[in-house]
Amino acid sequence: MLTYPDIDPIAISIGPLAIHWYGVMYLVGFVGGWWLARYRAGRQGSGWTPQQVDDLLFYIVVGVVLGGRLGYTLFYAFPELVHDPLSLFRIWEGGMSFHGGLLGVLIAMWLFGRRVGRPFFELTDFIAPLIPIGLGTGRIGNFINGELWGGPGSVPWALQVSCERFLSLCRDKLQLSPGAAFTPPLHPSQLYEAALEGGVLFIILWVYSSRPRPTMAISGLFLLCYGLFRFAVEFVRMPDVQIGYLAFGWVTMGQLLTLPMLGFGLLFMLLAYHKREGV
Repeated sequence: MLTYPDIDPIAISIGPLAIHWYGVMYLVGFVGGWWLARYRAGRQGSGWTPQQVDDLLFYIVVGVVLGGRLGYTLFYAFPELVHDPLSLFRIWEGGMSFHGGLLGVLIAMWLFGRRVGRPFFELTDFIAPLIPIGLGTGRIGNFINGELWGGPGSVPWALQVSCERFLSLCRDKLQLSPGAAFTPPLHPSQLYEAALEGGVLFIILWVYSSRPRPTMAISGLFLLCYGLFRFAVEFVRMPDVQIGYLAFGWVTMGQLLTLPMLGFGLLFMLLAYHKREGV
């Protein structure tokens, strides 16, 4: 039976300065996305310059951090925000919403497009294949932080988790006795999402975007695939302690927020190919 390794969330500590693994994973995601964007911009006929890629990255970083944190506190931790407004700024403790980050990036793309005179969907089609890098590393950061666990599972790779570190998780969701030292084996849902939202989604989008596609198609495929992967993993992922299930004993906030992505993804794909056929 496997046990979750009690990983120190602090990667490096120098005096009062502490660098958390969660932040390191985000940095790796941004750098990886930037490198791939530079690679794509270097292709003949890309229409992108290295300077434009660098400026684009700045907008994306601001959109991800502000949108992700605001989205998490509004969607998942609003009571805590009301009680302690400064919790909004404690990013190193974890708590970033993908859906909030996506909205932040979309707003950033709209502002960047206005500044450089590029159509909105031209920008989103360019960055869509790059996003899975950050999604994958971010989920690894969740695993290191020991958050967003799946429910009890009998698969060989399920992990027991120390109740001392995750007391609220054990008490509120697993209903263990007060003296229990470990949870039952749990699905490592963070790693499921890292594999699907990171690795599989990257391969799908990178291969699909390697040939010319109609405008909106790449963005639509991203929304569709991410939505399907996220909706599926939510079935084995425990809901946030402070929210629980929203309906029927299985509907989660993540699934509810993902439904519009599925709808828009399908719509964008239909519009993209309908428009091309009508040309």
